[in-house]
Amino acid sequence: MRHKINVVEIIVSILDTVIKIAIFVFLANIIYRGALMAYDYGFRVFTEAPVSIGEGRIISVEVKKDMDSRALGEMLQKKGLIRDSRIFFVQELLSEYRGKEVPGIYDLSTAMTAEEMLEVISQEVEEEEEEEITPIAQQTEEELYIPEDDEAEGEGAEAEGEAAE
Repeated sequence: MRHKINVVEIIVSILDTVIKIAIFVFLANIIYRGALMAYDYGFRVFTEAPVSIGEGRIISVEVKKDMDSRALGEMLQKKGLIRDSRIFFVQELLSEYRGKEVPGIYDLSTAMTAEEMLEVISQEVEEEEEEEITPIAQQTEEELYIPEDDEAEGEGAEAEGEAAE
C-alpha cells in the first residue's frame, strides 16, 4: 500500500510543476507582448510620420472652444489628417503646445506631422494693433522729430564740396 501512495504523490507533484511552468510561460508571453506593444506605441508617439508624403491634401478643420485634445484627435483622425487619435492625445500632452489650442478654422495638410498641426492650431491670431494717436500738443520733441532725407543730405554735401573748390 505504501508504494501506491508514493506514486500518487509523484504524479501530483509532476502535474503541479507542469501547471506552474505553463502559468509562468503564459505570463511571460503576456508580459513580452505587452512590452512590444508599449515600445511600439511609445516609438510612434515620438516618431509618427505624416499621413502622406509630399504636398498632401489641404483639409479645413474647425477647432471649437470647448474641444479637448481627445476630441480634437478624434476629429483629425476622421478627417484623415492623423492615423491614431490616442497617439495624438499623448503627443499633445507631451508637447509644448499642451492646452494652447485656439478656437478657429485652420487649413491643415496630410503632409504635416502632429507637432506641426499643433503649432498651427496653437498660434494666437495676431490682431492688428492700432497705434495710439496722441494729440500734437501732448507729443514730445522726440516724437515730433522728422529725419531728413538721405538724398537731401547727399546733395547738400556735394554743394558744400563745390563751394570749397
